[in-house]
Amino acid sequence: MAELMLFRRDAEGWDVELSGTTVALEVELQRRVEAGLEVMLGIRFLASEYPTGPWHRGRIDTLGLDENGSPVVIEYKKGSDSGVLSQAVSYLSWLESAHHEVEALVRKVLGAEAAESIDWRRPRMVCIAAGSSRHDRVAVQRLPERIDLVRYRVFEGDLLSLLLVDSSPGSPGAASRRSRERDAVVDTGPPAAVIPDRVEPCLVPDCLRDLYGELDEALTAWGEVEVRRLRHYIAYRLMVNRASVLFRPSHGVILVYLTLDPDTVEFEEGFTRDMRGIGHLGTGDVEVRIASAADLDKAGLLIRRAFEAA
Repeated sequence: MAELMLFRRDAEGWDVELSGTTVALEVELQRRVEAGLEVMLGIRFLASEYPTGPWHRGRIDTLGLDENGSPVVIEYKKGSDSGVLSQAVSYLSWLESAHHEVEALVRKVLGAEAAESIDWRRPRMVCIAAGSSRHDRVAVQRLPERIDLVRYRVFEGDLLSLLLVDSSPGSPGAASRRSRERDAVVDTGPPAAVIPDRVEPCLVPDCLRDLYGELDEALTAWGEVEVRRLRHYIAYRLMVNRASVLFRPSHGVILVYLTLDPDTVEFEEGFTRDMRGIGHLGTGDVEVRIASAADLDKAGLLIRRAFEAA
């Protein structure tokens, strides 16, 4: 199991390990994470203790929408995550049958634009617990659902650590197949109706394929990086998006948006740009323009910082 160890220098200059503990009540963990949901997990808050109706008879701890537009169900366990897999399948199954309900909630909380851009292909389940069993971690890799197992610890000084223990990117095939079966029953329109599952993911232009291949190697050199091909960009994420890649073939340029604090970056005109307050596709406040292998080499330190900050 992945283990996070924290150390602090004492008055004599010795490193002393901080002892991590768990919460006394599950709701303490839930309220703490919900208060910093977007900062911690890149997820926008929708609802707490959300009821899933009389047929399903469940109550989702936290319901949200991640930075790539995917609906997210978050469950908290103050101890081990026993039973999380059955919960994951159950709640994600409910999401598939509640598109209109969730869209209405997103429209109410986050606005019409967010509701119209929901990506139903890979809804996520995030379980935040004190620990997970080896059997659960193996099972996560076998399930077609998209599940993140996150380990938490509370440290003195009001510190909270979240560590991604295991993650399954899921398979869009199962969700798409179920959606098509549902659409065949309720959709009387033509097959070309606007259904998010069928949107073509972002494609790499031929003129930028070689350069992108090198960039992809640089972005995936940081452990288990999940790569998500979305409609307009490609996201590279650990716990949250660390980089978003867009293509501008007419200019022979790849744009990379990194999750970095712009105040810590020395910007160079024509190469990097502060994107705070400037709308753009993807996520990240630092834009890097890559048109050559030399640009990619120069961007290496910024890419490293973005992923090491995770």
